[in-house]
Amino acid sequence: MSSSFNQVCFRTIGLPNPASLKTYRSVGGYEVLKRIITEKIPAADIIAEIKLSGLRGRGGAGFPTGLKWTFMPRNYDGEKYLVCNSDEGEPGTFKDRDILRYNPHQIIEGMAIGAYAMGVKTAYNYIHGEIWAEYEIFERALDEARVAGLLGDNILGTDFTFNLYAHHGYGAYICGEETALIESIEGKKGQPRFKPPFPATYGVFGKPSTINNTETFASVPYILQHGGQNFLDLGVANSGGTKLFSISGHVEKPCNVEVNMGMPFSELLALAGGVWKGRKLKAVIPGGSSVPVVPADIMMQCTMDYDSIVKVGGSMLGAGSVIVMDETTDMVKTLDRLSYFYYEESCGQCTPCREGTGWLWRVVRRIAEGKGRMEDLDLLTDVSNNISGRTICALGDAAATPVLSFIKHFRPEFEYYIEHGRSMLKV
Repeated sequence: MSSSFNQVCFRTIGLPNPASLKTYRSVGGYEVLKRIITEKIPAADIIAEIKLSGLRGRGGAGFPTGLKWTFMPRNYDGEKYLVCNSDEGEPGTFKDRDILRYNPHQIIEGMAIGAYAMGVKTAYNYIHGEIWAEYEIFERALDEARVAGLLGDNILGTDFTFNLYAHHGYGAYICGEETALIESIEGKKGQPRFKPPFPATYGVFGKPSTINNTETFASVPYILQHGGQNFLDLGVANSGGTKLFSISGHVEKPCNVEVNMGMPFSELLALAGGVWKGRKLKAVIPGGSSVPVVPADIMMQCTMDYDSIVKVGGSMLGAGSVIVMDETTDMVKTLDRLSYFYYEESCGQCTPCREGTGWLWRVVRRIAEGKGRMEDLDLLTDVSNNISGRTICALGDAAATPVLSFIKHFRPEFEYYIEHGRSMLKV
């Protein structure tokens, strides 16, 4: 595996007017879609190539994309829907907005290919409510595609019809959960649904639907252009292809970068200029704020792929949102801020989450204010365990995970706060 950068989803970066149709076509854009619909390539062949590529959902869950596409009923007599999840609202996550900003046409082509493979005529791209400029860029890309005959009825003179619409959200983190997103598209309050039924049988407007992440759809044209095996070989076993990583926190150059799966974490950190101000690395949250924190010594042994982060780091790759913390980081105050986020973003539908997230934040805040009690650590663990696995969606688990992992790895800092009423750090 040789390292390369920005060759799949970011391939228009660095070119003049990267978001334009002209620029996208200059790198081979829409040629794959044209070949598929004019040559009437069988849907089964397309899905087989996606399976071969090893592409897994890039929104955090990592579910095999090709397998998910097979869940859509092929012979369903009625409307079906395709949805792109661009509702990127988790702390530390800011990669999908850059695909929207710099390469929107690749998302459109990837969704059109998916629609062809699953027999879908109508689709939505649900864009996070706090990124208005990117929403406007995507709308302009849709207009360009329609004028060029790449969206709408009888695309490129064939019998393939596909209509795609941008749907702007309202900034609610919960709408990143696919069924809450569906509720929002339908004009209702964004709250998760019970599953089953799953979206493949009962999704948007009660019809069969498939939801994939922005980066996932944007990877599809490359795979069909260069072959599934080519994409697979860019990565490592069980983690094919490239991955976008959002690197933020205590680094010299916060950035988005697209690299081969399996890159050592130390090399990824170097791409962001290393830990800032010449300080030492203390900890890393490797996949967005909802995954377990990993101490520096363990993280430096990890490679950036699904298996290594789990087996070596005891965490998850998630959406590839890498939050770097240096030696001066106050882990109690960091957890205080994260706990407050999940308390504020809970939709309130489930009692364990609605009440539990508030309890977690208030107890952590009590410790951070120097008023904690030693039994609070056991209380936080107990409340976290009573939230996890007891809610309709994963936000409850997302709120509990930071609490459990911060206490597990940095318990002495919490104990010092409780005993002395202040941080143990000498800053």
